[in-house]
Amino acid sequence: MSTNAAARVAAPTRREQILKEAARLFAERGFHGVGVDEIGAAVGISGPGLYRHFPGKDAMLAELLVGISERLLDGGRRRAAAESADSPEAVLDSLIDGHIDFALDDRPLITLHDRELDRLRESDRKRVRRLQRQYVELWVAVVRELNPGVPEAEARSAVHAVFGLLNSTPHLGAYGKGLPGRAAMEGLLRRLAHGAFGALAPRTAA
Repeated sequence: MSTNAAARVAAPTRREQILKEAARLFAERGFHGVGVDEIGAAVGISGPGLYRHFPGKDAMLAELLVGISERLLDGGRRRAAAESADSPEAVLDSLIDGHIDFALDDRPLITLHDRELDRLRESDRKRVRRLQRQYVELWVAVVRELNPGVPEAEARSAVHAVFGLLNSTPHLGAYGKGLPGRAAMEGLLRRLAHGAFGALAPRTAA
């Protein structure tokens, strides 16, 4: 088994379990609709026991939203560095695949971002926005390398549009209940994302 495969199957830590259940519950019922005791019950510990890991719900929300912004940016940078020796097409393919994994596997975090970002303290909210801008600009640079004649503003708009498309997954229902299986949905999102970027100016000069 490769190092990457081993990391994927490693058992989550208690802290990761708490965050996963907090994200699920916050997304389902809203931040103020969930108590610490309920989060604790979801992971099999008493509510007060959570305070050994987090000082409160606000800290959980901040770690969830700041954490996913950091992971997207770090993952995007790693993908870009790994594929840069091949071609900008390979970099874009890899970035799309990475974001699709996020959109399919972390749907509660998309809901949380949409609904609860304003609940973060100002410093954390600014940090999330800064990380997101850097992530967008990483994509914009690749899109413009592929489409040198496309204005920067248009490339940035295309990136935001693709994010909106990929991040629509929380609205699509559950697998088997209106939503295709994961593999089919992954393929569909990949085709849609490439189609959206393909609508930009031709990659080669006339």
